Amino acid sequence: MYRRAQYDEMAARLEEPRRMIQVICGPRQVGKSTMVKQVLQETAIPNMLVSADGIPKENTAWIGEVWETARARMRLGGHAEYLLVIDEVHKIDNWSEAVKRQWDADTFHDVNLKVVILGSSRLLLKDGLTESLAGRYELIRMPHWSYREMHDAFGLDAEHYIFFGGYPGGAHLMSDETRWRRYIKDSIIAPAVERDILTTKIVYKPELMKQLFMLGCTYSGKEISLTKLLGQLQDAGNVTTLANYLTTLDESQLLCGLQKYANDNARKYNSVPKLCVYNTSLLSALSGAAFGKVYTAPAEWGRWVESAVGAHILNNAEEQDYKVYYWRAGNKEVDFVVESNRRCIAIEVKSGDRTANAGLPEFVERFRPKRAFVVGSDGVPVEEFLQWNIRELF
Repeated sequence: MYRRAQYDEMAARLEEPRRMIQVICGPRQVGKSTMVKQVLQETAIPNMLVSADGIPKENTAWIGEVWETARARMRLGGHAEYLLVIDEVHKIDNWSEAVKRQWDADTFHDVNLKVVILGSSRLLLKDGLTESLAGRYELIRMPHWSYREMHDAFGLDAEHYIFFGGYPGGAHLMSDETRWRRYIKDSIIAPAVERDILTTKIVYKPELMKQLFMLGCTYSGKEISLTKLLGQLQDAGNVTTLANYLTTLDESQLLCGLQKYANDNARKYNSVPKLCVYNTSLLSALSGAAFGKVYTAPAEWGRWVESAVGAHILNNAEEQDYKVYYWRAGNKEVDFVVESNRRCIAIEVKSGDRTANAGLPEFVERFRPKRAFVVGSDGVPVEEFLQWNIRELF
């Protein structure tokens, strides 16, 4: 079974002395539970894995019960250390308070019980962590699967990765595009939007949120004002509501509205957003387009390539601590600007029938980036760029 890089990270942290709760965090269907089970199969630390799936959400005592069970097994087994893993922890009401109470009790009494928590909802985990567990945890982030991972695990070539994206559960369905599209919609999109977002955030207009997500994914790679986007949505709302919903979709690692790069923050945050999916599966599934038709249409394929490049950059942004923007001045543009510690890198994507414009040299003249280059035709091959570590560019 394929092991993602986070396997080694988690295994190494479990060997360290007990200091922090380890939290496995990431979007749906990226293999969080699978990775944890792989580590448990190999670790020498005695352990128990429990899941809150199927436990009534009102049963807040459940966490304390399983924690006490782990303590008893550690004590009666004569173990110097023990590992408790709780999956789907966010499904219990006030889970973070219960975890905090038990963790602090073990810390006070010098109980060497190590703890790992994970869940399918990134938003619910995040809310609980920031509310109650500040200073008591560290994250192991699991982003969407990269091209290299999908190639190594399933043999995907760059063209199929660009279209079908990086959900491992759909890899064996790609030969039947109708079935694959149904899987993405039913097993990933519906739970992510209807369960995770709508049960975590206060969303006064659920239909507006759903429409924004579905329409926004099909606009991936395009700049579009929220006012114009609002005119294409059926439910009534305002630009502020739409902006808040777009932020929530970004936090869920589904859809991002990139802001325009500028020297001051006010100009950045008041700009027209450029939409970009975190996984091109979302663009392909919701557009309804067939791979063969998109691949042979240069203009369309260029947008898919740009979205794949953007997704690759975005998926590493949180872990590698950089920000992602785009830039435009009149008809001159740069597709992606990556910024870290007041240094920036300009990236222009050129593929299909897209031709490079004067945006890159203009940007270099204005902002003096550390690097500026083209991905695609006459530049870095797309397949090569999709395997780069963005942080190393700095």
